[in-house]
Amino acid sequence: MSRKLRVAYVAHSLRSDWNNGNAHFLRGLLRAMGTLGHDVVAFEREHGWSIDNLRMETEGEQSLRQFATAYAELHVELYGACNSVEPKFWREALRTFDVVILHEWNPPELSYLLIDLREELGFRLLFHDTHHRASSSPEQIRLFGTNRFDGVIAFGDALSRIYRGRFGMRRVWTLHEAADTTVFQSLARDKKQDVVWIGNWGDEERSSELREFLLKPAKALPARRFSIHGVRYPDGALKELNDAGVAYGGYLANLRAPEAYAESRLTVHVPRQQYAGAITGIPTIRVFEALACGIPLISAPWEDTEQLFRGGDFLYAANGGEMQERIEWLLTHSQAAKEQAQRGLETIMARHTCRHRAEELTSICEEVLA
Repeated sequence: MSRKLRVAYVAHSLRSDWNNGNAHFLRGLLRAMGTLGHDVVAFEREHGWSIDNLRMETEGEQSLRQFATAYAELHVELYGACNSVEPKFWREALRTFDVVILHEWNPPELSYLLIDLREELGFRLLFHDTHHRASSSPEQIRLFGTNRFDGVIAFGDALSRIYRGRFGMRRVWTLHEAADTTVFQSLARDKKQDVVWIGNWGDEERSSELREFLLKPAKALPARRFSIHGVRYPDGALKELNDAGVAYGGYLANLRAPEAYAESRLTVHVPRQQYAGAITGIPTIRVFEALACGIPLISAPWEDTEQLFRGGDFLYAANGGEMQERIEWLLTHSQAAKEQAQRGLETIMARHTCRHRAEELTSICEEVLA
């Protein structure tokens, strides 16, 4: 590292992981930046849809306490609604930073305020995109005025190409998500279920895929124990889970996910439609986290165009019938399952930890400051 950086990261929320998968990676990334010697401050609104929904969960307050304990060294500055686009507040808050990074789960109004303050205060301004809107709803991303930023950080090459081609951005960097291996580790636990999936039902972006790759195999394997954790499951979806014999565990704090993986014999990856099609090559954060926990994984169709993983790190299933066969095979071939899990873990530790990404982000910041 050539210099100590002062970095401000404006997030939707680090405290809450309720339907907010960005928090998983950002917590680990910003902590790893700190361990590299940088001064990092995260800014988030005191109230927002993620944390307000989290507080309505039975385990919501416990989740917030777990975060505060596990990430005690993270510096998170809260601001109220009255300061969300208040120039005086942000001028004082950001006056000493070298680089300010705005995550795309923020209001466009804040984007333009930061653009104006950049000219006044002299920091570099980066836009961080970890979603598919640049592909699926480009008009929403254009509201941020990304052409006036100093660059874009995208969480996959497919998204980077969109920012270069569709948005005309000259400076775009790919920064994949990764596992926070200070949290996601292999634990010794008694097995309570055969197959676990952790994820949200969401906005019909993968409902048919969940039926095909989870509910169909579960119904065909009544002797096997399946469980699902997540939020935003409508009544109809809960009935489908019940009909398929799948236990629904509701909200699960991400910090408890390593325990859920340790209590299960395998997990699956069911990508949203955008990541299996228009912007293929981008895995969900759950792939990195699950493999870091040393659990065998079977993935629904998804093309690893960037060769993030090695062959044999996990298995693929082309359809629900093949998923059923793969599940049964791993559950009955324990040594093969163990070897696959070990191979996946080796790949994570060698290439996909938050420490790796913090080093990459350091290089990006140094480049944009040069």
